[in-house]
Amino acid sequence: MGTVWRATPGEGPLGTSSRLRRGSEMNRPPAHLVLADGEVFEGEAAAALPELEVATGELVFNTALSGYQEVLTDPSYAGQLIAFTYPHIGNYGTTPADDESRRPFCRGVVVRDLVAEPSNWRADQGLEHFLVRHGVPAITGVDTRRLTRHLRAAGAIPAAMGTLPVAALLHHAQGAQTTTGRDLVGEVTAEAPYVVGSGPLRVVAMDFGLKTTMLRQLSRMATVTVVPAGTSASEVLAADPDGVLLSNGPGDPAALRGPIAAVADLLGKVPVFGICLGHQLLALALGGSTYKLPFGHHGSNHPVRRLATGHVEVTAQNHNYAVTPGSVADAEVTHVNLNDGVIEGIRSDKARAFSVQYHPEAGPGPHDARYLFEEFAALMRAGRTEAR
Repeated sequence: MGTVWRATPGEGPLGTSSRLRRGSEMNRPPAHLVLADGEVFEGEAAAALPELEVATGELVFNTALSGYQEVLTDPSYAGQLIAFTYPHIGNYGTTPADDESRRPFCRGVVVRDLVAEPSNWRADQGLEHFLVRHGVPAITGVDTRRLTRHLRAAGAIPAAMGTLPVAALLHHAQGAQTTTGRDLVGEVTAEAPYVVGSGPLRVVAMDFGLKTTMLRQLSRMATVTVVPAGTSASEVLAADPDGVLLSNGPGDPAALRGPIAAVADLLGKVPVFGICLGHQLLALALGGSTYKLPFGHHGSNHPVRRLATGHVEVTAQNHNYAVTPGSVADAEVTHVNLNDGVIEGIRSDKARAFSVQYHPEAGPGPHDARYLFEEFAALMRAGRTEAR
């Protein structure tokens, strides 16, 4: 069994023990977060955790300072526990306007201080009430600084959190699944096609875990038909689109054999724009390969260099897998992560397709990369002209 780490009262940047006072007032039961490698962290059960007793998943950390609701409702977190590195989560509450999908698909939330009383004019309800409403478990009072340092060394790792004895939680953690080899898209994709927007262009968006902000950007320029992840290339082309968007989503891209085949059948027939998981699927459809990063990229301040101009964009990211360098012979690399050199964008002029690993729509995050939606529109307009 690993060391039991306790969050010391008053050790946070504000030097207060308010978490302990609020926790005792709310009668939160003691809980533990136990990693599969035996590391143990003390905390308090919050949101849906007291009733569930245990929650498991692959544990990753997110470095964003705000935008926690958008992070929680990003379908790309299906199968994962999210640890926030920022110490105070829930300060400004929640509002339906910030939801990125119909509900959170993450397996649970780990925080240092779950704020009990939000203060913001936009707030509809507090974060803990939001989590309870959606049945999402949480653990608060965790030493997330030490936890993050451990994850940076050990990588994303299965974990369990709950009110059960530590030995039982360790058993659950060691039996928990990672995202490796898993198709999680089926849990988050749309059940049936639907249409949003009324713009002059026609886009089919393949929903592998599509975010609402992505749809907002597309609907400004196009009429968008959203289709489930299992839609075939022939069904997509039957809609006579000017372009196809490959959305973000959870899990291991290499496990999505059906979508990879569908994307391969679309290439060269219609302009394609891939984002995050869509970027990985495009690379695989072009004959490339992907690999799993040690702890992924999860945050809203990742620097990316646009190779064509040398400009650096600050980007929002949420992914665990990346494109293997040199594996996509028929595409050029367009963007590179300045932190670790990961491929962040590719383009194939022959296939009329391009993609980025990060999130140009943001939600949350900076808007540096939103020009990519206009590039997609320009590619579609060029295709219309050629068709005439």
